[in-house]
Amino acid sequence: MDFSYQDERFADLQLLRYRLNGFSQLTLQQKTLVFYLSEATLWGRDITFDQFGKYNLRIRKMLEVIYCDATISHDTDDFKALEVYLKRVWFSNGIYHHYGCEKFKPAFSSEWLRARLHQVDVRRLPLKEGETLDAFCDEFFPVIFDPDVLPKRVNKADGSDLLLTSACHFYDGVTQAEAENFYAAQKQAQASSDTPPSFGLNSTLVKTADGNIREEVWSADGKYANAILHIIYWLEKALTVAENEQQKKVISLLISYYRTGDLQTFNQYCIEWLQEHDSSIDFINGFIEVYGDPLGLKGSWEGLVEYIDTEATQRTQTISRNAQWFEDHSPVDPRFRKPVVKGVSANVICAAMLGGDEYPSTAIGINLPNADWIRAQYGSKSITISNITDAYNKASHGNGFKEEFVIDADTLRLIDQYGDRCDDLHTDLHECLGHGSGQLLSGVDPDALKAYGNTIEEARADLFGLYYMADPKLVELGLLPDGFAYQSQYYTYMMNGLLTQLIRITPGHQIEEAHMRNRALIAHWCHENGDCLHLVSREGKTYVEISDYPALRQLIARLLAEIQRIKSEGDYEAARQLVERYAVKVDPAIHAEVLARYERLNLAPYKGFINPVLLPIYDKNGEIADVNVYYGESYAHQMLRYSQSYASLI
Repeated sequence: MDFSYQDERFADLQLLRYRLNGFSQLTLQQKTLVFYLSEATLWGRDITFDQFGKYNLRIRKMLEVIYCDATISHDTDDFKALEVYLKRVWFSNGIYHHYGCEKFKPAFSSEWLRARLHQVDVRRLPLKEGETLDAFCDEFFPVIFDPDVLPKRVNKADGSDLLLTSACHFYDGVTQAEAENFYAAQKQAQASSDTPPSFGLNSTLVKTADGNIREEVWSADGKYANAILHIIYWLEKALTVAENEQQKKVISLLISYYRTGDLQTFNQYCIEWLQEHDSSIDFINGFIEVYGDPLGLKGSWEGLVEYIDTEATQRTQTISRNAQWFEDHSPVDPRFRKPVVKGVSANVICAAMLGGDEYPSTAIGINLPNADWIRAQYGSKSITISNITDAYNKASHGNGFKEEFVIDADTLRLIDQYGDRCDDLHTDLHECLGHGSGQLLSGVDPDALKAYGNTIEEARADLFGLYYMADPKLVELGLLPDGFAYQSQYYTYMMNGLLTQLIRITPGHQIEEAHMRNRALIAHWCHENGDCLHLVSREGKTYVEISDYPALRQLIARLLAEIQRIKSEGDYEAARQLVERYAVKVDPAIHAEVLARYERLNLAPYKGFINPVLLPIYDKNGEIADVNVYYGESYAHQMLRYSQSYASLI
């Protein structure tokens, strides 16, 4: 087939494809390893669905039964509305928007849905033993149709009980205060430990009928066991074709962690993963990022299989080799800098398979592990995903977005000349150095910032990258061509934080997602605290104007110093005030204007990806002789295939 980066579009989403550049040059052993790790990645899908809402899996199954039933007319408005709804559920791993976390509003009626459920073979529906179809409808229809029942997956509104008002399935019957007290007691019990676990990372916190609170650990003999056992099976297959002994050790530790759920084993796995530098193939598989938990404790399941983009990695290795220089010259208080930067490694990679919370929507850069003490003692590993950013860039070329929102032709030429390069470099600085920079003061709880921790951490990493984008050191290292290129990144970043990211917000809503809050915080703080960043009106349209780029860099330095202080000292109240003042509220007039201007462009504000299909070719002895890549699978076919072939929890 002719490869096309752009594919299907529906609702506020556009599906893209990414190419596995250089995959054919991998050895047979490497291709086989990628295939086995990809299978392990796909088997975690149902875990993510369940984590994002306790009703998600059964709702997905119910919708798929109707969608595939040949007796139901596909030509009605209700069916077409159900098709869009189901595609959104697939995309978001549940019934809540993947970014805004608000519940989807169906455009089909409950009466139509109930009638169609009575029309299909009831044996195909996800009914529990002894459950009637009407009882199923009575339980599930309010979840789907009533806007007041479980309205948000993650609620971060200040003053709310963040657990009782969030629909994510990390807690069951537990209040915010009870959860915070539960984990505070665990931390107190291990206060003297130099190697604390990531408390609560891999468990559901449950209140039992007698009022006790306990953890249901996610492991091979605990919750999600069936999915985890399939993941282990493919990890064990990967062991047989690992590239070296260290990679075998890493995979073995991950298997042991999955079998036991022991968070100290997870610590060991993270440390050994950091020491693995000699392989072309790497992966992420597990309960990792905590953005889906309003308390920032519990890890959503995610998977990513990757191989090194050798040419582009030269850029990130240049950054990592100079990590100590960047740390020493940071504008933060010396008390908060790392005296010795350890173990910083960074690669540009090609994604080979996305799964769980990284699919269909994925990050463009990742820095792990997340435990602060491991970062301090052993360092971190960063990746920038080149074939994903390439797909984004190709899909956005010539779509009119920049022309609509950039203030003038000179700035537009600047962005056209430097934009892609600066975007990649800022991501590298954010992931490679930003997250790994700085240190907590002795005795500071890494979770001290609570619900504001994710926003503060992302702002810290972004500010670190923005500050150094303008440093002559980057020109000296050959990372930027001249001393003007950084202005492209400053302009697009501030334009996004002040204006264009509002296209992702529903009218009347506030900003909730941590990365969006981070960008709003930085842009609005700089706008309020200096005289170099302005919002101006020209011919009835609002634009960002930057009158003094060096002065803007000084503002960024000031804010970075304060954000690092907040992080290092665990200053919860300062974090709360900063986020609530600058990162949450939306100006309704500007919001309405931005939405109207964007609507005229007829673009989708969110992008996601269809995975390639890896097809093993077997020889007469049943051994893998090659792995081919197929790009032609449609979005619906892929999702239905995954629901059938990788169903483990329903």
